[in-house]
Formats: sequence, C-alpha cells, structure tokens
Amino acid sequence: MRTKSLKKNKINVVTLGCSKNVYDSEVLMGQLKAGGKEVVHEEEGNIVVINTCGFINNAKEESVNTILEYVQKKEEGDVDKVFVTGCLSERYKPDLEKEIPDVDQYFGTSDLPVLLKALGADYRHELIGERLTTTPKNYAYLKIAEGCDRPCSFCAIPLMRGKHRSTPIEELVKEAEKLAEKGVKELILIAQDLTYYGLDLYKKRNLAELLRELAKVDGIEWIRLHYAFPTGFPMDVLDVIREEPKVCNYIDIPLQHISDPILKSMRRGTTKAKTTKLLHDFREAVPGMAIRTTLIVGYPGETEEDFEILKDWVKEMRFERLGCFTYSHEENTHAYTLEDDVPEEVKQQRAAEIMEIQSQISWELNQEKTDRTYRCIIDRKEGGYFVGRTEFDSPDVDNEVLIDAAKHYVRIGEFTDVKITDASDFDLYGIPVNEVQ
Repeated sequence: MRTKSLKKNKINVVTLGCSKNVYDSEVLMGQLKAGGKEVVHEEEGNIVVINTCGFINNAKEESVNTILEYVQKKEEGDVDKVFVTGCLSERYKPDLEKEIPDVDQYFGTSDLPVLLKALGADYRHELIGERLTTTPKNYAYLKIAEGCDRPCSFCAIPLMRGKHRSTPIEELVKEAEKLAEKGVKELILIAQDLTYYGLDLYKKRNLAELLRELAKVDGIEWIRLHYAFPTGFPMDVLDVIREEPKVCNYIDIPLQHISDPILKSMRRGTTKAKTTKLLHDFREAVPGMAIRTTLIVGYPGETEEDFEILKDWVKEMRFERLGCFTYSHEENTHAYTLEDDVPEEVKQQRAAEIMEIQSQISWELNQEKTDRTYRCIIDRKEGGYFVGRTEFDSPDVDNEVLIDAAKHYVRIGEFTDVKITDASDFDLYGIPVNEVQ
C-alpha cells in the first residue's frame, strides 16, 4: 500500500506598505491561528499570502516585484501556493490576473472571510481584538476606522479602501484591553482619517471621547495619534492631549502643501491662513507638542513660486517632524486629469531641498534636548545600541534615542528615564539616569 507523506502547511504572511496593512495582516494571522493554522510573518512557509500596497508608484512596484519573486519560488517548488490581497489587488485585480496568472487567487481589501476560506479557515466574528502582533511587544497599532470620505485629488485610497467606517468605541476598548494583557504599553491610533472618527456612528466627531475611554485601560501608558486630517479637526481633542497624561503630546497631521492654488487643486478644503492658524492653535493649546507632517512636491502645476512659498513656510513653522514625498500621478484620481508637468528631476530636487531645510531645523531642535531627561520606551537592541523613543517620536518614522549597550543596560519593552548627552539631525544619544554619576 502506497503511503503519502502529509506535509503540514505553514502560512507565511508578507506585509508591504503602511501601518494599516500591518494591522490587517495581524488580524488575518489571528484568525488563521484561531482556525488551527500554523502561521508566520515574513519567514519560511509553503503557502504565501502577500498583503500589498497600491498607493503610489514606488509602493506598487515593490508589491509587483514581491509577487513575481514568490511566483518564481512557486515555479521552483519552494512554495506551493501564492495568494495576493490588499490595496494593489483591490485596485488592479483584473490587470494582475491577466499579467501574473500564476498567483493562485487575488483578494481585495474587504475579502478577509473569502481569503480565510481559501486558506482552509473560517472567519470568526467573536475574535474582536484577537491579533498576532508583528511589532515589538511594547507597542501596537489600533485601527479605529477604515476607508475615507475626503475628496483629495491626488489620493487613491478611497478607490482601495472605500467609504469611511468607524469602529465602535466599545470594540476598540476591548481590543486595547487584550493588547494590554499581552504587554502592549503604547497604542498608535491609525486610520485614513482620525479627524472624521465617529461621524458615521455617533453623528459627531468623537475622537476625544474615544481617547478618554482608551486612557482608562490598565497597562496602556502611551496613546499616539496618526493621520489627522486638518479640515474640520475636532478641537476638543487638544484638551484631551493636554489633560490626559497617557495621550502623547504628539500629532501626525499630513498637510501636503501650503500654497493656496495648490491646496485648492488638491481639494484639501483649506487655505494657507486657516492651516497656519490651526497649527498656532495646536501649539497654544498644548505647549511643547510635537507636530509631524508630510508634504508633497511636484504636484501638477506647482510653480517655482508655489515651491518658494512652501519652503518659506516650512522654515517659519519649524515642524518637529516632517517627511516629504514626490507627487505620483495615479490613474482614476481627480489629479490624473491634470498634466503631470513637473519633471521627475525637479520633483526630486524639491524634495531634497525641503528635507535639507528640515534636517537643519531638526538638528537645532535636538540640540535643545541635550542635558534634559526624557522618559523613553526601549524598542529594541540594534548593533551596539539600545534603541528607544520619547513620547515625541513614533516608531520607524521619527527620531530615536540611542544608548550605548557596551556601557549601559536597559530592558527592552520597558520605560526608562534617559538623560540626553548628544544629538544629531535625527538621533539623540543618552544614558539611563539611574546610572548618571
């Protein structure tokens, strides 16, 4: 009698793109584990699920290259099946099926139950908050809403993620409690637009109430806000940031540009004057707050004058944190009807100029931190350093605090007070205060 070896399937989830995708992968992995499946994140597995990004050209390229890489592995017999999910396949499914037919199946952003079935598992509604987190144990992303109702001309997210849908407060609190039980100390609130939170469920912007409820969760010590849209920002959130010690004095508010003609063409629903006033209100309401923003250069029709206005404004506002991207001409967006008339080398040059200005501002602001002591969370050990962050810094995108591991010991995943001894453009160097002589 012929015997057949039964190889146990191991599902490898590969995540590309933003923190929203990280969250979605974690939910998928939690569901698979609950369904009795062996699941890993970006390790070896004979079944591969690629969670793609389709936001801008670079991200799309990376996603396609990753799919091709795993299709090649399938051809070589290293993996048995390749499934693709996420934003790229939501946006370009028919094209992908035609161009890369060797993928076993493509799924969109809201196809989780169908994807699970293809992987031999059932979607379980009762698993609210059950995720296999892939971030360091001390922090986790908490996605408070899906989709976006904003009409920004350059953005394809509504095409991929649909209309704005808030998650009820009680579900988010339950999820936060489960994360805290696992040792998570910092929640990073994410959505396409935090500002809009609650309008669909509660008929009012309800981010402030959500923050107050999350702050009651035992074990959670930091709550951080990412991706707040400037138009219609609920000002009561500033009161919570100021009054509630657990809510970090930090906000990520992508402003994209400041020249009025560009803001109008981008359909941002605001002006230079309104945006500048909003930022002054932030600083007045929460002194010492770190404001992170992102900008786009090279948008269709951006003149030298528009760019000079943007540069002068960056110098004036002195953002604590700033990222700059070159415009990506995305089909099916409103801006796609405009001529992509800024040459690529000009886009790159403008982005470099903005980041040069910002690195000087960051260096100056960091110098002011020397000899001061900050409460830091220690994320990891890398090379010869323990790497931590202050409340003014988000993982992966902001400044880091480096502690010489040859001279000092701190516990990963724990808070420690660190005295800053030196600073560069984007890094701080320090020593734990209990060791300061």
